[in-house]
Amino acid sequence: MENKIRHEGIVEAKDGCHIKVRILQTSACAGCKVAAHCNTADSKEKIVDVIDKDGHWQIGQSVVVSTRSSMASRALLIGFGLPLMLMLVLLVVLSAARCSEGMTALLMLGSLIPYYLVVWLFRDRIAKNISFQLEETN
Repeated sequence: MENKIRHEGIVEAKDGCHIKVRILQTSACAGCKVAAHCNTADSKEKIVDVIDKDGHWQIGQSVVVSTRSSMASRALLIGFGLPLMLMLVLLVVLSAARCSEGMTALLMLGSLIPYYLVVWLFRDRIAKNISFQLEETN
């Protein structure tokens, strides 16, 4: 059995097979009894777009949004891992080419613009590979 990442949420909006679910993302210590008195407790509301063909979800319904851990790892790789590797490769190449530190920094940061543009252009293809499922709450 593959590990799943699960968050409880509420269906906020529905447009055909596109469902928007509001989830409360909390840190590990946010559920602690003394979290209200601690500065490190953290929670954020997020809206997750789920494509679901069933169509039996109602606005206001409590649901569980889930995805496989491997999909979450893939998303982290696309969002953070590959850009970091791109910047490190550029750092090594530009340092070997004896570019100034300022120019190296600008080129490294500038390389993220075309990278994220390509990610944005292929967002539909990425969305087919990284998806969420809805389940009823128990």
